[in-house]
Amino acid sequence: MIMGKSTTCRRGLFFESKLLCFSLLYLLTSLFLALYTSLSNTKCLFRSSPFEPLHIPLFTYPSSYGQHKYAISTLRSTCSSPVFFSDYLHVLKEIQDLSTQDYSPISSLKYMQRKAETFGGKFSAQERFSYFDQSNVTKIPCGFFKDFPISDYDRNEMENCRGVVVVSAIFNDHDKIRQPKGLGSKTLDNVCFYMFIDDVTHKGLKYHKLVSENNNRIGAWRIVKVLSKDLYENPAMNGVIAKYLIHRLFPNVKFSIWVDAKLQLMVDPLLLIHGLVVSKNVDMAISKHPFYIHTMEEAMATLRWKKWWDVIGLRTQIETYCEFGLQPWSPNKLPYPSDVPDSALIIRKHGLKSNLFSCLMFNELEGFNPRDQLAFAFVRDQMRPKLEMNMFEVEVFEQIAVEYRHNIIKYHTSHHHDHDNNSTILGGSQSHHSHTKNSKIINHSLDLINYGSNKCQKYLSKMWDESR
Repeated sequence: MIMGKSTTCRRGLFFESKLLCFSLLYLLTSLFLALYTSLSNTKCLFRSSPFEPLHIPLFTYPSSYGQHKYAISTLRSTCSSPVFFSDYLHVLKEIQDLSTQDYSPISSLKYMQRKAETFGGKFSAQERFSYFDQSNVTKIPCGFFKDFPISDYDRNEMENCRGVVVVSAIFNDHDKIRQPKGLGSKTLDNVCFYMFIDDVTHKGLKYHKLVSENNNRIGAWRIVKVLSKDLYENPAMNGVIAKYLIHRLFPNVKFSIWVDAKLQLMVDPLLLIHGLVVSKNVDMAISKHPFYIHTMEEAMATLRWKKWWDVIGLRTQIETYCEFGLQPWSPNKLPYPSDVPDSALIIRKHGLKSNLFSCLMFNELEGFNPRDQLAFAFVRDQMRPKLEMNMFEVEVFEQIAVEYRHNIIKYHTSHHHDHDNNSTILGGSQSHHSHTKNSKIINHSLDLINYGSNKCQKYLSKMWDESR
């Protein structure tokens, strides 16, 4: 009996000590994971970076600059990714190999060269549409009918950029310069980062002591000052030059990424190019719009949210596209999954098709207005040869970039004042007409669907049938 009690006691102590060990192991594991999460850049468990990111900040901004203000929140978790990225070193080698390949003569476009009153030549709609089929033309209009007003030094440096370029632009001081994150250890040696700014933005940067006349770099970005008074009155249209004519500004690059200044890249650009363009064997990658699928939906939203003030011009644009063949989205347009992109991020493989698309888009934006989502489907569907395009889901977009609202405050040389929110939406130069133009929008907001000419009646009928 004594031996029995002794045996029971020993078994109880054994199980209690085992439970204690498991408890201690659980406690230590929890503490380790909590410490790892708090110290990790990603704040995520069981997620390691496959691309050797640089952990040292690329640039330290003065506290007054507020580059992280006005971030737009998202419900997406930063700890799960809907897109697969290959190993960084493998991607680096593949992009380097692709960048050294020469274009074949058949993959290059020939551009018109002459002098004109505007940078794009201001062609009529019928003239512009005649260049959509590349098999019927020898030279196409693609801007540069006036000089692009930058220094010769910057121009030479841009021509010397080869391989990959990341481009952004800030005109009228509407955004902040934000440094990309997640760059691989060799990316800055293989990728050019260029930020185009105008005089107003340059004054804002000088106000914060970020630039001087001899300082042309802020972190990863090389700053190029553009004398925009020699271009378009509308700052948004000046930004379109950098957005859609990258292949002409940087004639020796093979891949490019356009990043709206309201975005901050969170993934290495080499991984983006490889994961969204090269591995998909497409000419271009762009995000689907999170809400709209039809061009007409975007046109109505443009009026509803006062994104463009010229209602009559907008109606003329949509009517013209309907007359010349614009159709609502339907399964017949697959593999294109939508007619409306979120064009804040555009990833291109430079070649005949992507360059042709960019030229045609620029011509439409000069011909009508710089709202590129309105011309997108018409150009894409009408151009020949057809463009191979990866229109990825919004979940991917939210994983690879953080979006911020446009500046609320506009800085000048020695003082600042509150900047009218409407002027940010409308493009800056029209802000002093906002009251009159907003009244126009209210009075004419239904004009897009109450057509006297019925030029878009077939479009609307098909769109409503597809919606049902």
